[in-house]
Amino acid sequence: MNLVNRVYQGVIVREFILAIRQRGEVLQPLLFILMVVTLFPIAISPSPELLSRIGPGVIWIAAILSTLLSLERIFRDDFIDGSLDQMLLCGIPLSLITFGKVFCHWLITFVPLLIMTPIFALLFNVGGHSMLVLLLTLLLGTPVLSMLGAIGVALTLKAKNAVLILSLLLVPVFIPLLIFATAAIENASAQLPYLQQLAIMGSILLFTSAIAPFAIAYALKVSQD
Repeated sequence: MNLVNRVYQGVIVREFILAIRQRGEVLQPLLFILMVVTLFPIAISPSPELLSRIGPGVIWIAAILSTLLSLERIFRDDFIDGSLDQMLLCGIPLSLITFGKVFCHWLITFVPLLIMTPIFALLFNVGGHSMLVLLLTLLLGTPVLSMLGAIGVALTLKAKNAVLILSLLLVPVFIPLLIFATAAIENASAQLPYLQQLAIMGSILLFTSAIAPFAIAYALKVSQD
């Protein structure tokens, strides 16, 4: 347990130091979401009824697209400077290290989104119970985005046009999350049961958390061979 704690402390400290040094890249996903949620109502319509219907979907789509912007840096610097080779040779289970890195990616990328979500929701006239359900879907879904995205990054680490391949690989995988999230929010706004959709998203989160660290570690080892 002490080894695990030391590993996570080291990984978290390192990732946050890198995030501070690369503030532009770290802020890019949040700025992208901010531009989408502010420009979308201007482009579509100022109608409160229409905005409240499409708002949650727009926020979720912005979150998915911002994920694609931020994923590459999870292992890019480690691959370039040779740190990834040291992770493979250090004797510590690679699944522990990768889980820590993915957790840091979620903290840096999506916690600011969760904090800003009430403001974004108000811009789309999404309030009350629907806003709470929107927050719950993001809380359940965004860790899955980070974990599945990290698997895709590990698989395409040495590929040419990795960003394009990553987008083609991950967008279809993210669609079920988008469907269940928007269905839960629509049911909440219509005062219909929505716990089933949240339960499915929670199951996806638990299943992904169980297999993702090992899948990422295996993909990295394959990419390095």
